[in-house]
Amino acid sequence: MAVLLIEVDIRTKIRKGNKVVRGIDHVVIAVNDIKKARETYKKMGFKVTPKALHPFGTENFLIQLNGNFIEIVGINNISLVPPHTKEKYSFAQANVDFLSYKEGMSSLVFQSLDARRDREEFLASGLHTYENVDFERKAKLPDGTSVTVGFSLAFLSNPETPNMTFFCCQQHAPEHFWKPEYQTHSNTAYSLQEIIIVANDPLPSLSFFQRTHGLCSIAHDGEDLSIKLHNGLISLLTPASFEKRFGPRTSKNPQTPEFAGFQIGVSNIIDTNVTLRNAGLEIREFNKRIQLGPHDNFDTIIEFVERDPEYA
Repeated sequence: MAVLLIEVDIRTKIRKGNKVVRGIDHVVIAVNDIKKARETYKKMGFKVTPKALHPFGTENFLIQLNGNFIEIVGINNISLVPPHTKEKYSFAQANVDFLSYKEGMSSLVFQSLDARRDREEFLASGLHTYENVDFERKAKLPDGTSVTVGFSLAFLSNPETPNMTFFCCQQHAPEHFWKPEYQTHSNTAYSLQEIIIVANDPLPSLSFFQRTHGLCSIAHDGEDLSIKLHNGLISLLTPASFEKRFGPRTSKNPQTPEFAGFQIGVSNIIDTNVTLRNAGLEIREFNKRIQLGPHDNFDTIIEFVERDPEYA
């Protein structure tokens, strides 16, 4: 029943009449040592799924939340990684390239009911897109049985953000994917509700997000840019705004925009605090927010706050 409710809720919110409102499906964190990453996220109080293999040379595990998730990806077999072509975007090659210079958040993925329609709409909006990618992989259920899950992807690229990957992800077997046993976390994590991007000048990215999410979703305060989704927010912050909110970065200010982290809404911020402190993790607290990283956290900020009912 819980799986059905999640899928119905996603479908209701993504498409309202003929209007598509693409929410946060998941983020991708690229790492060099997936075993280390697994232990790191477990230490934070997340329940993690069993490891899975992609047919194109990458491996992953997930942190399932309420209607969206975190995907941690590593390279399992470089010989299986297909190259980029003019027509086809290679998710695996993008992460190989990303890991050649850093670990961290490499991709933002939007929810999709129909990846082929997404591609057509992106093309009609003048966005650079690629052929759809369809694939299947094995997934292990909480009871240990193995099932097949399938996905269709619609990739697009933005010349203003060459080091960031964006795509839509349509699921073909959600009944095998969403499992309540994987969605209960000791840190009370509930859902992804904000994506943090650092940009020296966020304004050039306005056109891209206007075409993916519509002008009415965008706000610009003269410095920072935000895109409001049905289940969260994308925030493009200047380095000064980022430092004011999160403190100094571990790397130099980027020449082009890059993902810096994400915010997770939790059910009980007090329990979150206790879990993180008992794990011996170094945290920062202010204004009822708890922050982890980017030090020793794959160069990624994670901010925990009481979940916003608007995004529930």
